[in-house]
Amino acid sequence: MLKKVELEDFQNKLLDRRVQIEKNLTGTTLELEGMRDLELNDEGDYAAASAETIVDSAILVQQRKELNEIELALDKIKKGSFGICEMCEEPIGGPRLEVKNFARFCITCREITEKEQK
Repeated sequence: MLKKVELEDFQNKLLDRRVQIEKNLTGTTLELEGMRDLELNDEGDYAAASAETIVDSAILVQQRKELNEIELALDKIKKGSFGICEMCEEPIGGPRLEVKNFARFCITCREITEKEQK
């Protein structure tokens, strides 16, 4: 079971990351909107802009997914279930939570869910 100080630390890290992602999402969205207004002179310009748009769009999707995971983790902190594996209901190790603050599964269960998704 995590101590109150540890929970507050994770909550602060999650809140900081949420702010960063929200800034990233706003910036990337503005960049994509700006690209729509570009006057592209040739196919090379168009290809470069398209490639950049594809990458930016993929980043947006990934960041939105991470933002959802952060919101789930913050909700779990409020409910008192943060740091508990959703699958086996055992505590998620501290080192794993340090690396991935919004982890929903312990290492063992994460491996099982990843195999099932393939």
